[in-house]
Amino acid sequence: MGGGKGVYSIKVNNLQKEYRFHRKEPGFLGSIKSMVNRKYEQKIAVNDLSFKLKQGDFAGFIGPNGAGKTTTLKILTGILTPSHGEVEIMGCVPWKRSLEHRRQISIMMGNRGQLIWDLPPLETFELNKELYSISSKDYKNRLEELSGLLEVEHLLKVQTRKLSLGERMKMEMIAALLHAPKVLFLDEPTIGLDLFAQKKIRGFLKEYNQRYNATILLTSHYLDDIQDLCEKLMILNKGNLVYNGLTADIMKDFDVNKYISVSFKEKISSSQIERLGAKVTLQEQNKMVLCVNKNEMKNVATILLNSFPIEDLTVENISIEGVIEKIYSKSNKQLIRG
Repeated sequence: MGGGKGVYSIKVNNLQKEYRFHRKEPGFLGSIKSMVNRKYEQKIAVNDLSFKLKQGDFAGFIGPNGAGKTTTLKILTGILTPSHGEVEIMGCVPWKRSLEHRRQISIMMGNRGQLIWDLPPLETFELNKELYSISSKDYKNRLEELSGLLEVEHLLKVQTRKLSLGERMKMEMIAALLHAPKVLFLDEPTIGLDLFAQKKIRGFLKEYNQRYNATILLTSHYLDDIQDLCEKLMILNKGNLVYNGLTADIMKDFDVNKYISVSFKEKISSSQIERLGAKVTLQEQNKMVLCVNKNEMKNVATILLNSFPIEDLTVENISIEGVIEKIYSKSNKQLIRG
């Protein structure tokens, strides 16, 4: 078991990451000019980021592509060095890459794996046992426990390339957790998985967090991952932290409406639809996206289906991008902080 909830396992203060890159002018002449007189530009990937997480916290870290999420994770795990700022993970500075730091953390990226493609997962696990100096007793107990929780005991000796994507992700999870890290960084762990596999992974992560009191920082574009798992939430956009607080609070503020995407068999005017109490947020030919209060959604959908020539109708929650857009519209005058 890890330390108590009062202990900060992640401390980030005024973190900044800047990239300097060469801007080349187009064409052959531009290439010659660039060789003689190079022009450089600077991009800020992470801007003055500060936050703290206590031992056992499960936090979501979200934002659109290019927001700076993966850059931040790479700094927290020691893969990148920041331009400015301070970071402590379990009392260690990540980019110093001490053995103590590496034994206390783990990172799993949904689009990158550590399993060896032509070998069964068990051989990768045995390699990790040696790399992390895991005792034979701990290795045996943890492997039995993790493979049992994920229900993959029968697949440990199957060649990795023969496993389904969902099975491989479960094995990646075991590989990341065999050394019992106190801090776990997850970058899109359910990407590409079907709904059943996503639910299984979420259930496992929730169980692991509670059982081991591990601090988990999760990035995901799937709102279900965030809502189901994360008590705390940070939203990053263009390198800036625009929300830092409880997930429940943000959902109270922004999960008020549902969005109905509807395709009509013939042209329908927006005024006809808005009489039902729905706001038309997008209209293209015979297609509309309607914003409806969630308490009125069922009634509006029923009227649409019974009173209009409908070709297709789907109901969606607000997207993560939509939440960020609303947060920015609210935070023009003052940045939202937890």
